[in-house]
This record gives sequence, C-alpha cells and structure tokens, in this order.
Amino acid sequence: MKAGLEVHQQLRTGKLFCACPTELAEIPRARFHRRLRAAGGETQSVDRAVAFQAARGQRFTYESTDSDCLVEADEEPPHALDAEALRTALLVADLFGARPVDEIVVMRKLVVDGSNTSGFQRTALVATDGNLTVGERTYSIPTICLEEDAARRMGEVDGEPVFRLDRLGIPLIEVATGPEISDGAEARAVAGEIGALLRATRRVRRGIGSIREDLNVSVPGGRRIEIKGVQELRLIGQYVDREVARQTHLLAVRDRLRERDPPPVPEGSHDLTELLRPVGTGPFRELSRKGTVAAALLLPGFAGLLGPTTDDGERLGRELADYARSQGVRGLVHSDELPSYGIDPPLLERIRQELAAGATDGFALVVAPDPGVAARALDRVRERARAAVEGVPEETRDPMPDGRTRYSRPLPGRDRMYPETDVPPRAISPEDLARARADRPERPAARQARLAAAYHLPPELLLKIEREDRLEPFEHLCGLGHPPALVARLLTQEIPTARAAGAAPGPSWTEADLERLLDLVRSGRIAKEGIAPVLARWSEEGGSLESAVGSLTFPPMSREELRERARAIVAENRALLAERGERGVSALMGDLMRAVRGRRDGREVAEELRAAIAASRTESGTP
Repeated sequence: MKAGLEVHQQLRTGKLFCACPTELAEIPRARFHRRLRAAGGETQSVDRAVAFQAARGQRFTYESTDSDCLVEADEEPPHALDAEALRTALLVADLFGARPVDEIVVMRKLVVDGSNTSGFQRTALVATDGNLTVGERTYSIPTICLEEDAARRMGEVDGEPVFRLDRLGIPLIEVATGPEISDGAEARAVAGEIGALLRATRRVRRGIGSIREDLNVSVPGGRRIEIKGVQELRLIGQYVDREVARQTHLLAVRDRLRERDPPPVPEGSHDLTELLRPVGTGPFRELSRKGTVAAALLLPGFAGLLGPTTDDGERLGRELADYARSQGVRGLVHSDELPSYGIDPPLLERIRQELAAGATDGFALVVAPDPGVAARALDRVRERARAAVEGVPEETRDPMPDGRTRYSRPLPGRDRMYPETDVPPRAISPEDLARARADRPERPAARQARLAAAYHLPPELLLKIEREDRLEPFEHLCGLGHPPALVARLLTQEIPTARAAGAAPGPSWTEADLERLLDLVRSGRIAKEGIAPVLARWSEEGGSLESAVGSLTFPPMSREELRERARAIVAENRALLAERGERGVSALMGDLMRAVRGRRDGREVAEELRAAIAASRTESGTP
C-alpha cells in the first residue's frame, strides 16, 4: 500500500488577508445567508467535487463575530498577504530543506460546501522539494503551502448548515509528504515528527482543531482515497490500516462480481410504499407520514456481497448507504440484512417477486420524504453499485470517532484551481530568506538531548513540557535556580489541576507570578506541598498571590513543632498502627500533612513521622 500525509497547522499570527484577531468567539453579532454555485477553474471545466456539492442547492447561514470583518464576509477584497505568516512559512520551508519559489502567487481553490463565504479557499505554493528524516527513513516533502483556514461549522438550524466566521482566514501551513508511507504506524510517526518540527518554530497555535491531517491511501489495484480532517494523532494509524482493509475488501467484492458477470444495474426503481406500509417498525415506521415513500433498486449479482464477508467488518452495504445519505435520506436497507426490520420471510419473498430478483440478485431499499429524494438517493446507489465492478472509486471520506471513515464527496481534481486576481504576486527576496534562516530553531531531537543533559528529568516528562508549550517558562524558571523537578511538576501538574478544579477560569498566571510563588518555597515561607492549595485558592478567589498564601497558611512551623505534631498523631493512633502495620503509616502521613498545611517539606514530614513511630514502638516494646 501507499499513503501520504497533508498536515495543516494554524499559525500564531494575524489573519492571512486582514488585520482581524484570531481568537475564536462565543457570541455572534450578526447573521446572513448565502447560496454558493459551481464555477469553472483555470481550465474552464467544473470540478466534479464542486459540481456534486453545488447540485445540492444548499443555503448556508453565517455568523459574524468580533474576530472577522467584511473580508471574511466576502464583501471587501482581501488585503495584502500577512507578512508574519509568510515569514513563518519560509521558516518552515527552511526546516524541511525545501526550495522556496521565486514568487508567491495566490490561487483560488473552489470549495462550495459552505465553509467559505466566497465559494473558494485562497492558497499559495511557498516551497517545493523538501525532505524529512524519521528514524532511518527519509521522506519527500514535495510541497509546502500557505492557505487560509475555513469557517467553523456550528451545526444546523431547520436543515440549514450554520458556519461561524471567526476561524475563517486564520493562516494554515500545509506540509505534504510523498506517497511513501507503508502502514499506519509509520503514518503516525511521520505526522508526529512533522508536528514536532512545526511546534519548534514557536509560531503555531495549540489546542484542539489547530492541527489537522489529510490522509491519502491506496492499495495495489485500488484508487487514491483522501481521508479529510483527522484531528487526533493517536488515530492516524488506525484510519490508514482500516482504509487498507476497506479497499482490500472492495477489491475482493469486485473479483466476485466479475466471476458472476451480472448485467449492469438497471435504470429506474420500484415503488414499494404500499407493500411495506403495514410493516410499521424500524425505518418503515416513517411510511405512516404523508408523502413518505419506500423505493427499491435491483442489484443484479450482488446477493451475499452487501454484508460483511470477512472478520474485519467491512461491507459494501455501508458504502451504498453513505451514497444514499448524501441525498438526504437516513440510510438504506439491503437484501443481505433481511429478514429483519419487521420484514419476515414471506414479505421478503414478495419483495423479490416485485423486483424480479434472481437467486444471485440483491437489492437496496430507501425510505424518503418524497419520490424525488428517493429517486436521487437510488441514483447515487446505482452509481456506487456500478463502480463496485471496477473496484475502489476515488473519494473524499470523513473520519469517524471509531477509526472508520464515511463517504463525503468525489475526490476533487485540478479543475477547481484558478488565480486569485485580488492579491498581487509577492516576490521572495534574499532578505526574506535570510530573516527566515536567522529564526531557525533547534530540531526536536537535538533539543530533547540538550534538555535531558541539562535537567536530568525523564524523557517523557520533558516531551510533555514541550508538547504543552511550556518549555520557555520551564527553562526561564530553572535558570533562576529553582529545582527542575519542582518547576516541571508546577507547570505540568499543579497549574492544570488547579485550573480544572476551580469554579472560575482563574487568573492568567504570568512567569513573574510563578517566580514569586517558587521564591516563597525557596525562602521556606511555604513548603513545596503548599503549592497546590495556594494555586487552588488563587484560582477560586483571584486577587494576589500574597492574599492566597495569607488565607491558607499559619506562621512558619519549626522542626521541633513538626516533631511534636508527629508524636501526638502517633500517640492518638497506636491502635490503628497495631492493627494495620505499614498500611496505617500512609493514613497517618495524610493526617500529618493536613496538619502541616504546606509549611514543612514532605520529606521532613515523612522523616519525623517514622521517627515518632519508631520511638512509640520502643516505648511499648512492640517489635
């Protein structure tokens, strides 16, 4: 098999063609509606994916916010290409050893699924012929592009998709690999390394939705399939491997069909509304509604090939149902599933007689709100069934949460591209390249080696610090003489825990705030165990660090006072220690830590508790 990746990463700059902020908004300020139409590309031909989407005749609702302007609404021409975004793109090209183009020419890529108000996405080729080494293999990076992100889909209202414009126009870097990946695990490793290089620039956005991968997969005898918009790195391998299984299954179905050599799937369909209306259960319950119809399509030679034929669960029936759903029905019922859904054997036989189905023939049933929808849905089923004789049709597919994919639309081609006439070309100067190279960061492997040697922390912890974008404050605080282990725990455990537990978002703690907090630990005002309660109180109440510390701590506790507290707790719990032995020590440790309330170091607390237990056993003669 062959697989390639397209990694799309949002940049932490301004929007690509205007000066609007890139923060996502929770409250829209206005709404408007649009219908998008298909247009010819540079070749004057209409792309098949564009024609498919436009044929739905869909109307879209757009929500405007404080993070967008007339550019995003397509009521004002785009401004000049954002200089910082271009500089970041050239830096990324340098990291991959790619060759920058002489001149940036912005193109329009037609997309009429509603995600762009204009009906196209602006994109520009920045560099070509790069490479990436992962382990012992080197992969080609044929293109690096700079493009604008799409609007956010917020759901539907009365069947009309709703998009919010705050994300539209955020710059994206697109890094594409060659078709050189051979399995899912390799795809995940390559995607992880690309993501690490992009994060190394310190100029990319973080969080859910800020990075997305498109996967291109094919097997011998199959066709290229694009899985669009994978957001979870951990699932990349699963999507690739399951796509291989899906295409392998479809090729096996193709071979069985060719052995049977059935006639083509016929035109037309059969109205079975009155025959199925009495069923009254499952999908046929809808037939009680006025105007709802049931229609069927004969599938010559498909008997036994629509359901799962192997243990991997892949089935052609799911493919047919996805095509039917694209026309507004909920799905379909196919003959390999029956008898079921209230259709008993006698009724199944009547259906087969109505369709004049032979022993090796199958059929597909849809329930639709009107005859027109049913006809369009079965036309798409017919198209997909005919393609089954050829094997694997080229498609764009959407990722599902379980690692499977679902048909979205035909695979687009080059007919959807044409030049953007509102943005002038931008020549790349030697000065542009010099500035980009001057910002070249450490490569991830070199940085991890340096951090491990400097701070002597587990590699997993150092990687967590980097992935959570906490490396700069970590190195700054360690540079002030604070223990690396304590700083790492503060950044990766204490702060996230305090924010998650707080009733309110809490303050945006600055490096200066964290410096003062760690200085309190270093001076002995609080012990390191006192950090968590101080942060929790600070997050709940806001205010200053000093007020949070003052409301939680008592005057400093001496070592002698700690010793007396330990002896008192042991004296009160001799029976517990006698009954539980070592298990009782943990319970007493918790009691003593709560009494200390962060005023002494945990190591000292443990030492005094064990000393008190030993003294108690000596006095009582207990071994």
